[in-house]
Amino acid sequence: MKFGFKMMAVLGALSVGPSAEAAVITQWNFNSDPADAATGTGVTTPAVGIGGATLLGVTGSFSSGDASGGSSDPSSGDDSGWQTTGYAAQSVGNKTRGTQYLVSTLGFENITVSYDLRHSNTSSRYEQVQYTLDGSIWNDVAQFDGNAGDTWFNGRSVDFSAIAGVADNPLFGVRIVAAFAPGGTGYLASDATKTYGAAGTWRFDMVTVSGSEIAAVPVPGAVWLFGSALIGLLGGARRKA
Repeated sequence: MKFGFKMMAVLGALSVGPSAEAAVITQWNFNSDPADAATGTGVTTPAVGIGGATLLGVTGSFSSGDASGGSSDPSSGDDSGWQTTGYAAQSVGNKTRGTQYLVSTLGFENITVSYDLRHSNTSSRYEQVQYTLDGSIWNDVAQFDGNAGDTWFNGRSVDFSAIAGVADNPLFGVRIVAAFAPGGTGYLASDATKTYGAAGTWRFDMVTVSGSEIAAVPVPGAVWLFGSALIGLLGGARRKA
């Protein structure tokens, strides 16, 4: 029993490493910092972690994250969303306009990206999520249907854990861009009774990149220590026998 307990202690000492629980790597809530109790102001620097948020062919401002049912941001009263407009004209610019987020995933695996998005009545109904492994080439990964206007779609989420190269990557990034209707050659409006227009708006909130820390691999010295400890324990056990 004592031998078994000692062996477990040695194994435990060698296996200590970061937790596999999911953690927020970077998050944007777009609220003013410091808070100013005004939803018409905000920032595009992350509230948690480090990353870069940029506009793709559109113009940006800040507007309420509480309106129209609200995003998932708990900061009521100072809850700002990143409002975007100036999207492409009908039937041109497929998957070219929206927002982009670059986040290093060094030290993390099992990456997920989630966000809240409010569609206006005349905005593009379909949103395409893309990802990059090198900051240059962008790949489609998931498409969402915002089939209601003046509505927040909270908790959009994409799981990247099965995509090789996303984990432990300093050049990882995602884009969320307006897309043509599936199988079509043009945009549909979020409100089926309306007509798509370039002046329609998307409003982003709670853009979050999460992952679990990559477990530490024992260094050669630790392996040697384990071997030495094992030999010592086995020798002691033989002498007692």
